[in-house]
Amino acid sequence: MTSIGNLENLNGSGVHTRNPGTWLNCQQNTTTIDQLIARKIGQETAMPSLELASETNNQQAAGSGVATTLLSFRDANTALPAEYNPKKIFNELFGATTPKERVLNARESDSLLDMILERTKAFQAKLGPADRARMEEYLESVREIERRTGIIAATDISSMKIPERPVGVNDKFDQQVDLMFDLLAIAYQADITRVATFLMVAEGTNQTYNHVGVADSFHPISHHANEPERIARVSKIPTWHMERFANFLQKIASTKDGDGTLLDHSVFMYGSNMGNSDKHSNWPIPTVIVGGGNGKLKQGGQHIDFAQRAPLSNVLLTVLHKFGIEQDKISDSTGVISEI
Repeated sequence: MTSIGNLENLNGSGVHTRNPGTWLNCQQNTTTIDQLIARKIGQETAMPSLELASETNNQQAAGSGVATTLLSFRDANTALPAEYNPKKIFNELFGATTPKERVLNARESDSLLDMILERTKAFQAKLGPADRARMEEYLESVREIERRTGIIAATDISSMKIPERPVGVNDKFDQQVDLMFDLLAIAYQADITRVATFLMVAEGTNQTYNHVGVADSFHPISHHANEPERIARVSKIPTWHMERFANFLQKIASTKDGDGTLLDHSVFMYGSNMGNSDKHSNWPIPTVIVGGGNGKLKQGGQHIDFAQRAPLSNVLLTVLHKFGIEQDKISDSTGVISEI
């Protein structure tokens, strides 16, 4: 584990309606690093990437669900919604839980897709340039579905311990968060996806945390006005979040994967795009990198505290390099962090 201090995101803006959308790119309207990584390692899985949340991003204090309150962007114009209903996620991951059902479903999908592709060929040549471009986008989506169904048919999860199908969003928030982490852990274990984002806290949320003794809504109490008693209460909330992440890591670390564990072969980035919540500041940005990265991450615990403020984009660039994506720059980055 590496914790990193004195990081700053100058493009974070400190505004609730834009803050999450620059955590993984440090720049508005650009592809986020999770999607760059998904293009590199996600094409062999049924889901190139998985976008999760613990609650809706449709929060009044953060623009009522504007795209920039999400974490993941496929490109400048495409934000990827984060699903917070565990039933929908379960159905997407394990809609058919036996190998036989999965093969039958895949065959039915393939037959339908073959028919669609065959029929479009007949009139595609008659279309104008603009319509042909739109048709090609549509066909690309069809091919992606075809690719996924083939992988799903070949994935055997019969030996895995799959949880009961959730009935929907859990009213008990602590159980809701744990269930989302459990689904994510299983998705990794089954190799359904290799890239995921999890929005544990919606921007501007009014969620209460009675399970840790904080009855106040998170967003209002986060404006603590430097009052010690309010700071003590609000500090219980991110402490609990960190504990849930640690619990998830324990499950990943106990899951065998080839010659090691899933944690040995993974890279996880945990943090926030806001430093002082009372001031909406984007410094210092709390950031932790965890995992073995298939031998590409420094082992042992360490804390890096730069003498001067360093751009968060340096962390993003470093993570990309760990996956063999050796681009020169992201946003305002000045280089990779060799200590990680």
